[in-house]
Amino acid sequence: MSRSYGYVRVSSREQNTDRQTIAMHQFGIADEDVFTDKQSGKDFDRPAYRRLMRKLKPGDTLVIKSIDRLGRNYDEILEQWRLLTKKKNVAIVVLDMPLLDTRRDRDLTGTLIADIVLQLLSYVAQTEREFIRQRQAEGIAAAKERGVRFGRRPKERPEAFEAVLREWEQGMLTARKAAERLGVAHKTFLKWASTGLSGEKSRDFSPPAESL
Repeated sequence: MSRSYGYVRVSSREQNTDRQTIAMHQFGIADEDVFTDKQSGKDFDRPAYRRLMRKLKPGDTLVIKSIDRLGRNYDEILEQWRLLTKKKNVAIVVLDMPLLDTRRDRDLTGTLIADIVLQLLSYVAQTEREFIRQRQAEGIAAAKERGVRFGRRPKERPEAFEAVLREWEQGMLTARKAAERLGVAHKTFLKWASTGLSGEKSRDFSPPAESL
């Protein structure tokens, strides 16, 4: 017996899937038949999508809200469409684009129009992804120009750092012992030591060989 499955995708864990999930319910798809990925659409190496592909049988129907939920890579969208409709004999329904509903028998003109629409929407999906990446890169560059720092916040130095640093500089402690005293990794202590108390790295910094 043929079944209908829904596929829902957002690009990150923070994004909400409610709009797509509601659309699946309205189509009549049960929760257990909706497969959800919170992952980029740059390729099809996604856990829920892989499980869905194993589940789909000839005669089944795959429902998606819009073509960009399937993916955002032009060539791969077209390849997956061919794989689903030709090899797996699965029908596809794109809710936001009624022309892309392969459940209906089409004449030559209808098939041609559907193919053109699919290629156009796939192209738009990839182009939008490239625009998003470009805007992100431009935003990061602009933020760096303003002095915004990215990455993990630097670890704060303990109050005992100054005293331990002095002992290390005088050869009274090895770097490893100094790190143990401060409760940090050996590399972290050496990094701190290279900047000294000022926090600015000295070009002339060279740790005492005997104190490493």
